Amino acid sequence: MRLLLPALLLAALPAAAQETHPFSVHDMLAMQRISDPRVSPDGRLVAFTVRDTDLDANRGRTDVWLAGLDGSPPRRLTSDPASDGNARWLDARTLVFLSTRGGSSQAWTLAIDGGEAQPLTHFPVDIENLAVFPGGQRLLFSCDVWPDAPTLQASAERDAAQAERKTSARVYDALLFRHWDAWEDGKRSHLFTWELGAEQPVDLVAGLDADVPTKPFGGFEETSISPDGKTVAFVARVSGRENAWRTNTDVYVVAADGSGPPRAVSAGNLGFDLSPSFAPDGRTLGWLEMPRAGFEADRQQVVLLDLVSGAQRRPAADWDRSAQEIVWSADGRTLYTSAANVGSTSLFAIDVASGAVRTLVDKGTNAGPQLAGNQLVFQRDTLHSPVELYAVPTAGGTPRALTALNAARVAAARMGDFEQFAFTGAHGDTVHGYIVKPVDFAEGRTYPLAFLIHGGPQGSFGDHFHYRWNPQAYAGAGFAAVMIDFHGSTGYGQAFTDSIRGDWGGAPFDDLMLGLDQVLAAYPWLDGQRVAALGASYGGYMVNWIAGQAPDRFRCLVSHDGNLDERMAYFDTEELWFPEWEHGGTPWDNPAGYAKHNPIDHVAKWKAPMLVIHGGQDFRVVDTQGMSVFTALQRRGVPSRFVHFPDENHWVLKPQNSIEWHRQVLEWITRWTAK
Repeated sequence: MRLLLPALLLAALPAAAQETHPFSVHDMLAMQRISDPRVSPDGRLVAFTVRDTDLDANRGRTDVWLAGLDGSPPRRLTSDPASDGNARWLDARTLVFLSTRGGSSQAWTLAIDGGEAQPLTHFPVDIENLAVFPGGQRLLFSCDVWPDAPTLQASAERDAAQAERKTSARVYDALLFRHWDAWEDGKRSHLFTWELGAEQPVDLVAGLDADVPTKPFGGFEETSISPDGKTVAFVARVSGRENAWRTNTDVYVVAADGSGPPRAVSAGNLGFDLSPSFAPDGRTLGWLEMPRAGFEADRQQVVLLDLVSGAQRRPAADWDRSAQEIVWSADGRTLYTSAANVGSTSLFAIDVASGAVRTLVDKGTNAGPQLAGNQLVFQRDTLHSPVELYAVPTAGGTPRALTALNAARVAAARMGDFEQFAFTGAHGDTVHGYIVKPVDFAEGRTYPLAFLIHGGPQGSFGDHFHYRWNPQAYAGAGFAAVMIDFHGSTGYGQAFTDSIRGDWGGAPFDDLMLGLDQVLAAYPWLDGQRVAALGASYGGYMVNWIAGQAPDRFRCLVSHDGNLDERMAYFDTEELWFPEWEHGGTPWDNPAGYAKHNPIDHVAKWKAPMLVIHGGQDFRVVDTQGMSVFTALQRRGVPSRFVHFPDENHWVLKPQNSIEWHRQVLEWITRWTAK
């Protein structure tokens, strides 16, 4: 499908294109990152957040922007050095947003026609998420509080008392005692409503031992306000030691005035329940359900609950894609969603009555749809461009760009051309991948190859502008980049995703080797003797596995946050449901499941030079796993290097650390793939 940029935005490109350079990590960090679009009540405007990277401060800074659906150029609304974001519409001319400009995260208001932002809340604790009730006179927000504190002030006073403690001891009687990159501290994220100007907000989840939104990644996509403003739906996982090995979350409803306790409406499902959304008439509540307990990558199916009769149904129950959100049409007859789809993330429309599914936007990564009259506003990126905002008619048609904030930056950085390919992989199944040519590709030359292996393992390296594993960073350094969506990847049907269970080093490894054979045969300009394999998380595990299964296949390897020993990794990690599902139980109930494809048992065959990278705050794959990999390499005399980021988690997020990460990786693979 052809995508159109407004002429007024394209006009800026020729000057920017006069001086160009190969794409690098510096271009990646220079891109403005667009997120969180919100359409105005009259459907004419969209507010959104833009993140700029401040290299001197070694952090991102966010501001609120505004764009018109009529094609008028976007404009920046805030420019304070503090972080401004999470903009929501109080009415058609006024925004409320979260800002740290007062020293803590509070709600501020801003008239879009001009004037200075004004503080709206002065709570003694930080606000973390924000939404507006119909009518614009009440806010829904979340805060981290002590669950037994009667007021926000009491919670803040307890914070101060905790800071004065003379001991640093942490004491735990149950799992989860730490999660992702944070230690459990006894506080909970609670959901509050606040009438503008009222003295105290109302805690909607008092007495519920749970984080709302869920930790560590939940946001207000886990909440929904009914059209009449009387009810709030939210997602919660009630606390308990079993949460370390179960995936059960539930959708709850609660009176918006706090007059009654929350009530679970999805308790019959023991897997994940996610993303509640009220229909326009308020009678139906939809959410996304993973029906299999203990599996974090099950197909997300749409569930619709009639709040009057209690009847449930599942439109498009046989649709073999995993819906990412529920957005209702104004008449409630259509649902809009995005889903991973054969190396892209596509936009779809689901007919509520029949369950019929039609594709609205196919190629690229298209996500976060928002209804704007007879259009959908959404975020779109590709292997050639970071996120910009687009609109597409709800009936289908050609998407048009609403923003082109990064047009000059994209034009200044020469990128590699890319194409998708397919081949016959393990079990005779069709497997897909992408190849990105080196920048300034010239016929008659041969090029080294960066063979990128995605994490998950239920993930995908598709047509997407990645801010950690961007193949253009390798193309800009003179490498071709190849990414294969092996068995276990998402977007190719649930059976393909499910197939990796109990087979971590089987079909995915075969797919990678067969795919490498395929691209070397199909693209003779690739130098098959100069190939580096790189991966993180499951990709890091796979690099460690490859080191013992194909010790002569690659010139060098890069393993980032990858497990060496699946047995010990079970005892190191925090979300135990993940290894229990993937390896068929606990290590004591099914030791063979952990031994079947365990890299540690093949260290004696390692010989390829390896760069090992790990984050010190990674509680999912703990850094001792990376240290163990490096120890084994050093003891065996294999050329190796260990790079440790003590302040990073499973990802390398700080801008200066990202620059150093890329420097280390590119230096390593360039050194070992030199002719």
